[in-house]
Amino acid sequence: MDNLFYLRLAMINIKKNSKTYIPFIITCICTIMMFYIMHAISINEGLEGESGSESLKTLLRLGTIIIGIFSSIFLYYTNSFLLKRRKKEIGLYNVLGLEKKHIARVLLFESIITSLISITLGVVGGVVLNKLMFLILLKLLNFEVAFGFSISVPSMLMTLIVFLGIFILILLSNLLQIRMLKPIDLLKGSQHGEREPKMKWAMTIVGVIALGTGYGIALSVQSPLAALNQFFIAVILVMIGTYALFTAGSIALLKLLRKNKSFYYQTRHFISISGMLYRMKQNAVGLANICILSTAVLVTLSSTVALYIGVEDALQSRFPRDIIMAASDITSSEVQKLEEILEGEIKNNRLNIKDKLNYWNITFGAEVKDDKFILMKEVGYNPNMSMLTAIPVSDYNRLEGKGVSLSDDEVIIFSPTKKYGKDTITIDEKTFKVKQELDLPVLGMASETDIVESYVVFLKDINLIGSNDNRKYLVSFDVESSDQNILLLANNLNQKFMENGLTVRIESPVANRQHFYMLYGGLFFIGIFLGSLFLMATVLIIYYKQISEGYDDKVRFEILQKVGMSKNEIQRTIKSQILTVFFLPLASTVLHITFAFPIITKLLAVLNLNNVALFRLSTVMTILVFAAIYAAIYSLTAREYYRIVND
Repeated sequence: MDNLFYLRLAMINIKKNSKTYIPFIITCICTIMMFYIMHAISINEGLEGESGSESLKTLLRLGTIIIGIFSSIFLYYTNSFLLKRRKKEIGLYNVLGLEKKHIARVLLFESIITSLISITLGVVGGVVLNKLMFLILLKLLNFEVAFGFSISVPSMLMTLIVFLGIFILILLSNLLQIRMLKPIDLLKGSQHGEREPKMKWAMTIVGVIALGTGYGIALSVQSPLAALNQFFIAVILVMIGTYALFTAGSIALLKLLRKNKSFYYQTRHFISISGMLYRMKQNAVGLANICILSTAVLVTLSSTVALYIGVEDALQSRFPRDIIMAASDITSSEVQKLEEILEGEIKNNRLNIKDKLNYWNITFGAEVKDDKFILMKEVGYNPNMSMLTAIPVSDYNRLEGKGVSLSDDEVIIFSPTKKYGKDTITIDEKTFKVKQELDLPVLGMASETDIVESYVVFLKDINLIGSNDNRKYLVSFDVESSDQNILLLANNLNQKFMENGLTVRIESPVANRQHFYMLYGGLFFIGIFLGSLFLMATVLIIYYKQISEGYDDKVRFEILQKVGMSKNEIQRTIKSQILTVFFLPLASTVLHITFAFPIITKLLAVLNLNNVALFRLSTVMTILVFAAIYAAIYSLTAREYYRIVND
């Protein structure tokens, strides 16, 4: 037999199995397009030279890696559905005289055809849409739109290498499975049902504990820094709990329903429960995958949408005033010079300022042990770490118009994160009496971006707990003028300070706005891509699951109809089963999102987004849109299921 015969046979097989091959090829095309576009944008020179461009490119490169890894896992997983449907057909070829090496050639040609179609159309589609996606990204970043067209050869080569590798690995896996199976196994491959699974109480208990612990971490995390460290632990525990409960917990639930005689011995319940119980191991993994992917879609989109919409809020949280200056290694005489330069520049530029805040401080990282604040020489992650800021009581009196006097062993304390509530505070080996705990902060001193517990202590002399070398002089104020004039003032001040040998760091929301749009716009762009990829994976898994279930149930429902069940009863049974299979993952997803909400808000605080109401609205809207898409998927795949069963 020549290769032309194998080619024709491969083309006939693809055409005959179009219901499963076409969705797979479309998915391959879409993932290849996404990979090419993301890689091409990550190396696009049009993003260079702007503030935050390197951070954005790092994010885009990370997005490219995630798409590549997820595509390999996802395409390998969906390929298993294709092979399952094909095993009987391949076994028949074996019985009719084709040796396994001949079948391997057929599979090779099928793989070549699908790979060529997918890669060709995927790369062409990526090239065509790349410019559009780049223009959308520029719009998100508030960049000027530059027109033109280009093809990224490095991105084409990288796309070819990655996806050819994926298709080759899938082919080798298929050939290995065919080689290891006997013809009789191939003939019955798509008809193998699961034996009625036993009650797995150990796995159910593990699932409950893992899910409960994951939820507990999400609800109990107090600080953003702790959330950053524990988020992935919670994610892994929830994933373990999801798979365990869908696999073992669902079996336990179905068996409990079966013991309820009044419920079980109803036609629609009897058939649907017994059917799901019979193949629950296979169903459970698919349902858990749908749940995890749906959760990923919602978390990714709701978070990135909230970040992008709330970029101005985040900017305001990070930079509460138009100009913020921090002078380190500075003496009192140099502070006087700093103030003279500031007043001169404001006068020369004919600007008005308001809400000026200026004071000395020393900030420490402190590890809390046995109610003692142990000052840290180097600040790194520590679950017991707090930030401690010491300010002279003289600055407090000046800013607040007070006349408070403190002895060497007395402090006034304020915490923007939690109430201190104690009569004394011990810092290193020194214990101070808490003369007063403020309910409200000194104007402008409260930070909305604290990612760990933080405390402000006012003392008679800040050198009582620190070295004079660590002192900083802070000045911040608002400017009643345009963004251009604010930026000009900041640049002029920076130049004057350098000329006078003063080490002063100057920050402003105007100067950092582009950097924030780079970061949040890039995250939003990647979120759209990854959300679409996860959604596509969810849709395909649901579709293949329905197709697979339809073919498996067809014979069973034909037998039930022959023994007396009417078509209406079968339709009701099918509807009950499909509704359960479809909407159990969606309900579980909403539950996951609800418990994850507190820890995600803490993570967003690390990125300066403290607008919880905005994130809540973004989450609710994302869930509603996703539920509508999910319902549409249900309608389409259920129709295909009915068509298969009723044919």
